[in-house]
Amino acid sequence: MFAAIRADQFDFPLFLHVAGAMLLVGALVVVTVTMAAALRNGEGAEVLTRLAFRTLLIGVFPAYILMRVGAEWILSKEKLPDDLGWLGIGYGVADGGLLLAIIATVLAWRAARRSGEGPGGMGRAVFVLAALLIVAYAVAIWAMATKPA
Repeated sequence: MFAAIRADQFDFPLFLHVAGAMLLVGALVVVTVTMAAALRNGEGAEVLTRLAFRTLLIGVFPAYILMRVGAEWILSKEKLPDDLGWLGIGYGVADGGLLLAIIATVLAWRAARRSGEGPGGMGRAVFVLAALLIVAYAVAIWAMATKPA
């Protein structure tokens, strides 16, 4: 019922935050699926690995920026206390997720540069990191939706 009484001034920043989060999770799903297919596929693995790298670069990072800008904009308008548990979960997952996304991007770039050898161990690491990020962002989505103490 909280959303029904939210002031109109929060609509656009909330839209940016939620849209960024949805795009971020969607891009990570694409990375996970393409890396899984690259690991299983011998012949088309190079194309799929490059697609995963480009999705990380062109999809994940702009979506992350959109999500964080919307979150900071909402936080500045609402003036919430810093000791809220769900807010800490959101910040922890977002900050840690950025670090893991940077690591996954570097590994995907290295895996894409390997010619004819397939993604190998770096591709597996990208797959695991992207899947871990999906789980972490699912926890953050749960925390934002339920707002536990």
